[in-house]
Amino acid sequence: MKVLVGLSGGVDSSVVACLLKEAGHEVIGATMSIWDKELMATLPDTAKGCFSPHGEDDIRAAKALCDKLGIPHYVIDCKDIYREFVLEYFKSEYLSGRTPNPCVWCNAKIKFDALPRGAKRDGIEFDKFATGHYAEILFNDTLNRWQVKRGVDAKKDQTYFIYRLTQEQLSRTLMPLGDKTKEEVRALAQKFGLAVSDKADSQDFYDGDLNDIICAKPKKGHFVNKDGQILGTHNGVWNFTVGQRKGLGISADRPLYVLELNADKNEVVVGYAEECYHDTVFVGNLSWVSIPEPTTPINCFVKMRSTQTPTEVNLSVLDGVATLTFLNAQKGVAKGQSAVFYDADGFVLGGGIIEGSR
Repeated sequence: MKVLVGLSGGVDSSVVACLLKEAGHEVIGATMSIWDKELMATLPDTAKGCFSPHGEDDIRAAKALCDKLGIPHYVIDCKDIYREFVLEYFKSEYLSGRTPNPCVWCNAKIKFDALPRGAKRDGIEFDKFATGHYAEILFNDTLNRWQVKRGVDAKKDQTYFIYRLTQEQLSRTLMPLGDKTKEEVRALAQKFGLAVSDKADSQDFYDGDLNDIICAKPKKGHFVNKDGQILGTHNGVWNFTVGQRKGLGISADRPLYVLELNADKNEVVVGYAEECYHDTVFVGNLSWVSIPEPTTPINCFVKMRSTQTPTEVNLSVLDGVATLTFLNAQKGVAKGQSAVFYDADGFVLGGGIIEGSR
C-alpha cells in the first residue's frame, strides 16, 4: 500500500514513517509549508510554535528523515489556505471578543485536507494518508461509520483537535500511534536511530505576543462588573480571555476574573470567582463523528478545553444547536472555543463551537 505520511519534522510523525516502512508499505513523506516570509515579516525570529519562522527548520528535518529512510519527500504549499482558514479566522475571532482554537481548523482544513489534496494536485499517488496523532480510527460495521477514539496515552490524546474530520477524511487516514504512549514512541525513535528521538514536543499554535498576528491598534475600553459599574480601562477586548485572572491591572478586595468580552462596546466584564460558573452551555456549528446526530437527549462527557478532564453532561440537540446541561457547574466557558463530546469508552461522539452559556 502507498502511504503518504504528513511529516512535521518531529518525533511522532517520524516514527510513523519508520513503522509503516518496516511493515512493508511504500512510504512517501510530505510536509506542509505554511510560513509566509513576506506576510509575516514583522514576527520576531524568537517566535516558536507550529506557526513560526522555524517551520523551515522542520521541513529540513523531515527531508533528512526521508533521505535516511530512502523515501521521497515533498513540500506542499499551503500558505494561502492557511492564511484564510487559520490566520484570518484567528484574527477575526479575537477582534469579535471570542476565544478561537486555531488547531481545530488547521487539522480539519489544512493537515487532513489541503495537504493530501495538494499532494494529489502535484501528481503524488497514494492510497492512505498517515499522521502522528495520538488517537485511534476504527470502523463500526453496525453503524457503517468511521469512529474516533481517545488515544491510550491520556496526556497526549489529541482527539479534541480532530473532532471536525469528516467520514471521507477518516476513511483515508491512518493514525498508528493511537495505541502507544509517548514513552513507547520515543523508545521506538531510539530503536530506529532517529536524530529527533529527544526532540521536544511541538508547541502551541503560536507562543509569542498574539498581537503579532492580530495587528490591532490599542483601543481604549472599560472593565465593568455585571452591573455595568466602571472599574478601570484597557486597550482592547482582544487582549483578554474568559477566565483570565492575572494581568488585569484592577485593584479589588479579592481576585477578579474575566467573565465576558463585549466587542461591540469594547468592554471586559469581570467578577469574583463564584460568578464564573455556568450550568448550561450552548454549542453550534456541530460536527458528528462516531454517531449520527442524536434525536433524543443523551448522557455523555464533554471537554471544553484540550487539557480538561471530560465531565459528565446531558446533551440535547434542537435546530442545529446542542444544549449541554451540567451536573456540576463549570467555569471558564469561552465563546469560540470547542466543546467535544465523548462516550464512556472514549469515543468522540462529536463537537462544536461554544456560542453562549448561562
